[in-house]
Amino acid sequence: MRCVVVLALCCAVCVRRAVQQVPRVCASAEALTAGECCPVWPGDGSVCGALSGRGFCREVGVSEQPDGPQYPHRNADDRERWPLVFFNRTCHCANNYMGPDCGDCRFGFFGAGCGQRRELVRRNVLQLSASERQRFISYLNLAKTTVSRDYVIVTGTYEQMANGTRPMFADVSVYDLFVWMHYYVSRDALLGGPGNVWEDIDFAHESAAFLPWHRVYLLLWEHHLRKLTGDDAFSIPYWDWRDAQGCDVCTDDLMGARSPLNATLISPASVFSSWKVICTQPDDYNRREALCNGTGEGPLLRNPGNQDTNRVRRLPTSADVEAVLSLSDYESGAFDRRANQSFRNALEGFASPETGEAVVGQSTMHNALHVFMNGSMSSVQGSANDPIFILHHAFIDSIFEQWMRRHQPPRTLYPTANAPIGHNDGYYMVPFFPLYRNGDYFVSSKALGYEYAYLMDPGQRFVQEFLTPYLQQAQEIWAWLLGAGLIGALIAGIIATATALACRRRQRSRKRRPSYGERQPLLHSSEESSYQTTL
Repeated sequence: MRCVVVLALCCAVCVRRAVQQVPRVCASAEALTAGECCPVWPGDGSVCGALSGRGFCREVGVSEQPDGPQYPHRNADDRERWPLVFFNRTCHCANNYMGPDCGDCRFGFFGAGCGQRRELVRRNVLQLSASERQRFISYLNLAKTTVSRDYVIVTGTYEQMANGTRPMFADVSVYDLFVWMHYYVSRDALLGGPGNVWEDIDFAHESAAFLPWHRVYLLLWEHHLRKLTGDDAFSIPYWDWRDAQGCDVCTDDLMGARSPLNATLISPASVFSSWKVICTQPDDYNRREALCNGTGEGPLLRNPGNQDTNRVRRLPTSADVEAVLSLSDYESGAFDRRANQSFRNALEGFASPETGEAVVGQSTMHNALHVFMNGSMSSVQGSANDPIFILHHAFIDSIFEQWMRRHQPPRTLYPTANAPIGHNDGYYMVPFFPLYRNGDYFVSSKALGYEYAYLMDPGQRFVQEFLTPYLQQAQEIWAWLLGAGLIGALIAGIIATATALACRRRQRSRKRRPSYGERQPLLHSSEESSYQTTL
């Protein structure tokens, strides 16, 4: 069986030892062979924080509902019945706690006891102030250049690890951890022998879990960035690409302009020009019966607008989005890329937004953006290498949120059985650890603690999109304004003082003048009348 899994660590990883946040029991031969990952929460020194009522260690119960016919194999891939190949006992967190050791707060909660609710707002990246843009880019680059303290990736299959007795781990940066997870969830199933793979398998695309999976992916990404930066108010911005004529975010103050030296590279003026991609050679991995091990494989590539126009004619329009939102059924048919009149399939880009019918040889909506970028983002397994991926999927998630609010679907509308493997309601999302079920995230974003600026009511939207940026800009230059005010006040004071002294001197000089009789008026009476009339 083949697999790579994200494992939570605390004190040691890999073939070398290092200090980590989560007990190394989850990355040890003992943990793998025992099938148990129940770390100690440092807050009280108990397993899963049991002494503080945070959680307890228990058996993992997976869904036994049948999968669809798209994947006919059994016990051939480590992702089947996730996460039982690796662990059958994990921490079950209570109340508003979550995390491998129940040490974190559930999405939408914060505070020492995770008892306070909050709702953060995701904003249009094009409406961020200059300093907010710089902060966002610096956060991305910090994640790219900082080795994850919480997680490592496994670089061999469970079989290659001799059923867990020879653990194989590798360090990876915080950003590349998420690139790797997107690769792993969508990779081909290795069936044994060079090139012997099953391609029609994907635990996060081409079926019902596409939207819930990416929703959790973005929430976790935000969570890790907040922990890395200490910025608890950080939220992912989105790119509203409706009716765009090109890549509006491909500028050097955002996601990087086109290099003047090579159209497929990023401008040297952008920090992203120095980024190295990972997990971009699936054919090579399949041929070698190997898995992506997080090694750099070359520069980030992007050539927006030079895509195959037979496959993608243009970027999606406002009319396309509205047509997709009008579809009332979340899934239909076999719950895959051939589904007709399915909101999920149309938004993902396997169906025409105008008709709702599945199309072959064309990419629409979500898929169209990936193809349009014509580079690293255009390959499913390696697409998260391009940071535009985050902005794009945040906007896709906002369209999902619009649909949820418009149609108010019950959870029963989400498939419970016969969806492609990994997509049923009760299936745990691959490869996330701790565990999240698909159906649990078929809910409004408000229940998960976040909102989109453009979906707010007009008053709130004015505050978020116009007043808040204005106040933030004012705050950024307040020191300059204060200094200018003080200097202005000082100059005005000097001028006033000089004027007062001059007037006083003039009055004194007048008092010293001799009197030579009655002085004549400046105007005669008739002239005074004329003057007043004119005035």
